[in-house]
Amino acid sequence: MSQELSDQKIVSTDPPYYDNIGYADLSDFFYVWLRRSLRGVFPDLFATVAVPKAEELVATPYRHGSREKAEAFFLSGMTRAMHRLVEQAHPAFPVTIYYAFKQAESETDTGMASTGWETFLAAVIEAGFGVSGTWPMRTERGARSVSIGTNALASSIVLVCRRRSSDAPTATRREFLTCLQAELPPALEELLKCNIAPVDLRQACIGPGMAVFTRFSRVLEADGSPMPVRAALGLINAELDSFLSRHEGDLDRDTRFCLEWFKQFGFAQGPFGSAEVMSKAFDTSVDGMARDGTLVSRAGRVSLTPITGYTGDWAAAADSRRTVWEATHYMASALGTSGEESAARLYSSLDRSLTTPARDLGYRLYTICEQKGWSQEGTFYNGLVVSWPEITRLADEYASSQTQGELGL
Repeated sequence: MSQELSDQKIVSTDPPYYDNIGYADLSDFFYVWLRRSLRGVFPDLFATVAVPKAEELVATPYRHGSREKAEAFFLSGMTRAMHRLVEQAHPAFPVTIYYAFKQAESETDTGMASTGWETFLAAVIEAGFGVSGTWPMRTERGARSVSIGTNALASSIVLVCRRRSSDAPTATRREFLTCLQAELPPALEELLKCNIAPVDLRQACIGPGMAVFTRFSRVLEADGSPMPVRAALGLINAELDSFLSRHEGDLDRDTRFCLEWFKQFGFAQGPFGSAEVMSKAFDTSVDGMARDGTLVSRAGRVSLTPITGYTGDWAAAADSRRTVWEATHYMASALGTSGEESAARLYSSLDRSLTTPARDLGYRLYTICEQKGWSQEGTFYNGLVVSWPEITRLADEYASSQTQGELGL
């Protein structure tokens, strides 16, 4: 926090992740053995019996007495460290900060909050940085132990920062929200074009949103008080949800019904009466979807067919009731059971009116699973979107080989 190494340098840093890792505690495992053999060579470095921990910049409640004190320690220390970077980093170049802390919500007295990122971003902003944007980078191995069978992060997000102008204007909540609604959707479109994993999307969208927030010296609430980072993150997340649901009206009627039912019940059973009322709103029928295999209706209860129920070859061309919902789930099932080649063969047989919105539906379904805590179902949708570039590549190869075979080449 008092370093001078960054003076007039280009800075790229990977700071501690709030309370994710106790680096000093982990270091003790190696330190005791290194000290025995190297204390005579580096007496100052190995002067203590164990690794010093008092100044370690992590929010560990057991070290500070409470979660509140640990958070205050982290915020104060990170702010001082970032302020040092603001003062010293070369003004002609941005500072890049890598983070791979999965944004998660916890319930507090004032609502839902993401403490780790709220605290980290508050430190970055209070230090005098403005956020220029974020870029996802694939840095996490899918085969690492923490990723197996979980929705672990696939990417690190690079937060790009510059020193905030000393004459940055203030804005009202309404002015901030107007700018956010105008600028965040195009930025999200660019992230989707990069095929960012759904598990990383909510985190990656923080950057473009905070770029708007930190453009102003302060954003003032209706009572004149400065808007806290928590409130800004809430508005950014709300705009992301609005963006993902914006194209639901373009989906076919069965898919819109299934999506709305999924929001309420997932793959669990719900009352037939509710399904019948909802089907009328979407101009479809429970019986028709049951015959098509999209849902199961019996004994006064209705449930969507689970992902594992989409087995076998789907003859989409001969299916008069083919839907985006089916396309998404048949491909997710094929990917989960037989791999990318199987999903690619199915993809190549589908009309683009199904495949293009199928990926977007995968994003939407994953965000619902994330909000509801349905991690098992979310894994299928996250995997489908992450594998999408390879699926389309294999589908093109498969279609090309089929064409060559028909021409006798």
